[in-house]
Amino acid sequence: MSATAATAAKKGTVNGVDVDTLFATIQAIQEQPVIADFRFRARNAWSDGGYNQTTIEAFDGACQRHERPAGFVMGADEPPLLLGSDRAANPVEYALHALAACVTTSLVYHAAARGVAIKSVRSQLEGDLDLRGFLGLDPGVRNGYKQIRIKLSVEADAPRETIDELVKVAQARSPVFDIFTNRVPVEVTAG
Repeated sequence: MSATAATAAKKGTVNGVDVDTLFATIQAIQEQPVIADFRFRARNAWSDGGYNQTTIEAFDGACQRHERPAGFVMGADEPPLLLGSDRAANPVEYALHALAACVTTSLVYHAAARGVAIKSVRSQLEGDLDLRGFLGLDPGVRNGYKQIRIKLSVEADAPRETIDELVKVAQARSPVFDIFTNRVPVEVTAG
């Protein structure tokens, strides 16, 4: 978020975002870049069949550990067609949720920084996946999504060009969009 955006932003709260604190955070990071480093964690345990649970609790950021009063527990399963018991969304559906949520949050925060009041943001996502990759039936078929389509619907007190620009900024700044569109090194160990 540029200095121009900072000057143009309204003070107070925009889109449920405390803009004053947002810009104070940006300034603090500019003065001490080390506080920008965060580490998020997840623990997962398998239960049975396709069902497993992930627990999210503490994270590190701004040079300290942050404990949540209560952790978040998320179940994952598969639909019966994929041999699960349908007790929760499956992992690739959670991936769509993470992408939608992060693009939406990025859009809303950047709009707030520019003083643009958002009335609503809705998205529809679809992802195409070929099971031959996961099943090891064709080495030429990717294991994950071949393509994902996002349709955003944004209502705001701004001209269409500003909304289109915010959608582009949301893609450019969303950490999860970045994870989906760029390779991320992943290290797996067994112990």
